[in-house]
Amino acid sequence: MGMVKQTIIGVIGAGDASEKDCKLAEAVGEEIARQGYTLLCGGMGGVMEASCRGAKAQGGTTIGILPGSSKAEGNPYIDYPIVTAMGQGRNIIVASSCDAIIAIGGGFGTLSEIAFALRLKIPIIGIKTWDVSSDIKKAETPEEAVYMAIGLIGTNT
Repeated sequence: MGMVKQTIIGVIGAGDASEKDCKLAEAVGEEIARQGYTLLCGGMGGVMEASCRGAKAQGGTTIGILPGSSKAEGNPYIDYPIVTAMGQGRNIIVASSCDAIIAIGGGFGTLSEIAFALRLKIPIIGIKTWDVSSDIKKAETPEEAVYMAIGLIGTNT
């Protein structure tokens, strides 16, 4: 018998995000968990921590791809910390490990993850994020972003 693989939705955004972006991220995390998906992020603060907090509030599962060399550096809402000791180089792991990605705001680290996802043909939904490609689908609300992500999983392969 084959193993059933858990579908993973990534949430990317700035570690020093605005309060507004963090509220959006928390709601995205809640909806990902409500829909029964696993949330993956870069494991640190800001959008990453807020999305994990939302997922955990709904009983969801979270994975953090950490930049440093210690599990302890991740935010307290990470179930599975993956230590990379790769710094920003971890962004390729964040992007390539997801079935779909929701980008919220973000700086250059987010932009690099978007670029990797575009290159790998992983669906990306953006809420007030970088507008660098028509392949980034735009959502207005956290719920819309999650439903769009679910609908796009498997469509770009």
